[in-house]
Amino acid sequence: MGSLMEEEVEKMRKEKRIVVAVDESEESMYALSWCLTNLVSDANKTKSTLILLYVKPPPPLYNSLDAAGYLFANDVVGAMEKYGWDLVNSVMARAEAVYKDFSSIMSVEKKVGTGDAKDVICGAVEKLGADILVMGSHDYGFFKRALLGSVSDHCAKHVKCPVVVVKRPRD
Repeated sequence: MGSLMEEEVEKMRKEKRIVVAVDESEESMYALSWCLTNLVSDANKTKSTLILLYVKPPPPLYNSLDAAGYLFANDVVGAMEKYGWDLVNSVMARAEAVYKDFSSIMSVEKKVGTGDAKDVICGAVEKLGADILVMGSHDYGFFKRALLGSVSDHCAKHVKCPVVVVKRPRD
């Protein structure tokens, strides 16, 4: 039994699970690129699993009648769902273009969650057993951050693994 535990510990040392939160922004793609350059590289002998996490906003609550009293047609709801998945596919394709040169030295998983980004990210990091969370900084000003809240601040306070918030250099 002791050797099985030792094998598990050794495996954990050799494999690092890195969750990168991706979205439509340039900041998240920059964070992914930074992660690959600084945390995943040929020089790093630790096998890495890169987990790309995209969070779709929660679907709006539909009443059979909208505010003006019109019925929501199923095709409108279907079109909104299709748009959401098209967005997911677009973001994952952009991410793939960023990580493709690194794919020989790591495995990649793609995960999609739905809901409030800060809650979904924190829950996924826990569930996936992440060793580190990497996020881009949108660099909102004081007022915007006060109104919207900061997803990265929330995650840094609530997840159990280290969090790296990557700021994109100003052009």
